[in-house]
Amino acid sequence: MQTIRVFLVDDHALLRAGLASLLDAEADISVVGEAGSGEEAVAQVPALRPDVVLMDLSMPGYGGLEATRRIAALGIGVRVLVLTVHAEEEYLLHVLEAGASGYVTKRSADRELIEAIRTVARGEVFLYPSGTRLLLRSLRSDQGLTDGGDSLALLSVREREVLTFTAEGFSATEIGERLQISPKTVDTYRQRMMDKLGLRHRSELVRFALRTGVLTQVG
Repeated sequence: MQTIRVFLVDDHALLRAGLASLLDAEADISVVGEAGSGEEAVAQVPALRPDVVLMDLSMPGYGGLEATRRIAALGIGVRVLVLTVHAEEEYLLHVLEAGASGYVTKRSADRELIEAIRTVARGEVFLYPSGTRLLLRSLRSDQGLTDGGDSLALLSVREREVLTFTAEGFSATEIGERLQISPKTVDTYRQRMMDKLGLRHRSELVRFALRTGVLTQVG
């Protein structure tokens, strides 16, 4: 079993200690580092190369959003999962635009947080169904966004199928089972789509699917 290496970022030492204890109890998760600010995280992450950064949103200095942007801009494949007390309505779109792969509230159950970490570590996007609906409404109401029809035309039928399942939150293995292809082939289609569309993060694929109407059924 491959261990998921997690880096914790929160300005409250007691909370970091509690999270570290919770996560280290999982056989497939290991906390490899901690930071009390966005600046510390940005400085340490390139050397440690964790799989997932669990990022608090509200901190002095950079703050979680700016730290997320800077880590995403490194281009080293580190996934950021934002952990916050704030309402999804206010922050979800900003979190995804910053380059995060998911969003979990601090009031979430322990198992939900662990599931989210495993999800983003696989390269998937973790969103609550309610969050997906909010994102869809936000994108549809934003008059500055185009429908992306021209970009959608660049994708093959199979690529659109993979795009839809990805946006709905299915893993590569689950998509492979539905389309009768290997998980590795699913990843190849995803990367090909991202190259065609000029996207850098899996979360952007979700936003693209919602914006273009590929994802019409939101759970």
